[in-house]
Amino acid sequence: MIKKILKILLFIFLGLLTLELLIYFTAPVYDFPVSQPFSGEKIYNPYEGIDSTHWKKANFHFHVHAWGGLTSGRNNTVGEFWKTYKKLGYDVPCISDYQHINTFNRDSSFYIPAYEHGFGVRKKHQLLIGAKKVLWLDYSLFQNRNHKQHILDLLHDQSEIVAIAHPDWEGGYSLDDMKRLSNYDLIEVLDNNWRSIPQWDAALSSGHPAFIVADDDAHDIHNPYQIGRCCTFINSPSLHSADLIKALKEGKAYGADIYMSTGETFDQKAERARKIAVLRSVKVRNDTLWIKTSKEAVKFVFQGQNGKTKKVVRFTTTAWYKIQPEDTYIRTEIMFFNHYGGRGTIFYLNPVFRYNGIQPVNALRAEIDYPRTWILRLLSIPSLIALIIFVFYRRNQKAKKTIPDERG
Repeated sequence: MIKKILKILLFIFLGLLTLELLIYFTAPVYDFPVSQPFSGEKIYNPYEGIDSTHWKKANFHFHVHAWGGLTSGRNNTVGEFWKTYKKLGYDVPCISDYQHINTFNRDSSFYIPAYEHGFGVRKKHQLLIGAKKVLWLDYSLFQNRNHKQHILDLLHDQSEIVAIAHPDWEGGYSLDDMKRLSNYDLIEVLDNNWRSIPQWDAALSSGHPAFIVADDDAHDIHNPYQIGRCCTFINSPSLHSADLIKALKEGKAYGADIYMSTGETFDQKAERARKIAVLRSVKVRNDTLWIKTSKEAVKFVFQGQNGKTKKVVRFTTTAWYKIQPEDTYIRTEIMFFNHYGGRGTIFYLNPVFRYNGIQPVNALRAEIDYPRTWILRLLSIPSLIALIIFVFYRRNQKAKKTIPDERG
């Protein structure tokens, strides 16, 4: 009986492995564009004309009980999730389970279907905002750049927004990946576990207008250290899902790394959340970038191509930077005081960047190289067939050896 079960399990394993290999062998091969830093005589400012009373506090990455409790987040209920995030002042708390679109609040105008895609052995995940359905294809054993691009392309057709989730986690997306990959909208630059700022600068320095999203990516609603740590502030006139998604795609948002003192309770976190500074304005006048906040900042750091620091302004509510001819983009980090006078919450603003006056889109697109793709397939599939035949041949040979010789 045990041998029969083992044989069945082995047969299932071989079937799944064959299917996995077939997925790899049929993967497309891409031509990736050469990096082209932003250029043009004009400066695109995603914050132009914003109303500072329209900021909405959002989190798009949180896990609750799903898949019968098999995935992380199994001890979280939707009720606890909603109550806790509303207590901390969130306007848009969003659930993004693994490979599952949660329908909590689906009858509300602010409901945004979302999920986290990816089930491989390494953390090459994507966050889908405004998801239409779940994509069940993934390259679960390993991924090269062709595999990553193929997944992004497939997801782009099934969701309003594709965000690369925690790219720095376990080296999921290298700096070179971020320079070459395309067909995504946002980068999860901040989450509770990782900071992927070099990956963001790599994409921006290569001419990809990728905007920020910041999330908790939390798995335990009862742990104050995980909740309310990173969030996205969206400048939207309403809480309607269409307005929120539009603002995110246009870059009218910024990420916040929210300060937390050791041992802070949820009540203390809620009190601190009510006192957080407000981004008043981000304007470009002629060749100068002007930024104003509601509270004095420890410093404003203006950073440009390849993440190079261009200017630091300290202890003020208003800072400016004169954009130089060689500057392709400028993004700003704003650091505030904490309760004890040291470094506290940090705002990460989306970049202003050069363009030619046409609404900027990610024009650097990887394209499938069909001749190379079919050469790979024609070489790989026969190899897979030969492997399958060899495995079954070996099994038959072993079976023949175990049959008793009836002549004796």
